[in-house]
Amino acid sequence: MKLDFHQKISTLYLPILRIMSLVKLSIKGISYSQTQNGAYALILNEVDGERKLPIVIGAFEAQSIAIALEKEIKPPRPLTHDLFKNFAERFDIVVKQVIIHKLVDGVFYSSIICERDKIEEIIDARTSDAIALALRFNAPIFTYKNILDKAGIYLKANPQDANKDSQEIDDVLSNPETFGHEEESNQSGETYSKHSLQELNELLDQAVSHEDYEKAAKIRDEISKR
Repeated sequence: MKLDFHQKISTLYLPILRIMSLVKLSIKGISYSQTQNGAYALILNEVDGERKLPIVIGAFEAQSIAIALEKEIKPPRPLTHDLFKNFAERFDIVVKQVIIHKLVDGVFYSSIICERDKIEEIIDARTSDAIALALRFNAPIFTYKNILDKAGIYLKANPQDANKDSQEIDDVLSNPETFGHEEESNQSGETYSKHSLQELNELLDQAVSHEDYEKAAKIRDEISKR
């Protein structure tokens, strides 16, 4: 007898879930890295809070997510995530939600919760792929509070620069023509392992104030190792 999603959770994860709570996220946009060619940061917002969760993704995934955000853009041929959606719909499979459930060494792990014939299944996926599919199925995106506590970033806005900051934050790269290039070497040559924790926090504040979320994500990952 197959267990549905809730039965699996109750059986396997109930002790953990008692001390964890889900936090709903929305997509703020995609920010191009000013320091590294071919690198993009997917910016997720805490729906009922002020924290942002930057996740570094590749160019192909950035393109796919950007196209899904721009409802009016229709590629001439279906992308991989469009093909998956068409395939799923043909066999009455629905993506119910996406959960970013783990963060290890700066890598986010996600699960896609699917349903067919009232039976729910959990599919492991890269976070970028999971979010690209969530957009196409209008499925909600969640993470656990402990992950957001560890990796979330508060944006400390300067009221005098509110218009400038808003314009930079809202600069979502949704034009597919800006994507699709071959990803080049992604090494900036900058390491944060030699910095003290105080210096890292200062660098993190600077990166966030300049809206360099890709850099902020790397500094955050180094802080989390301390």
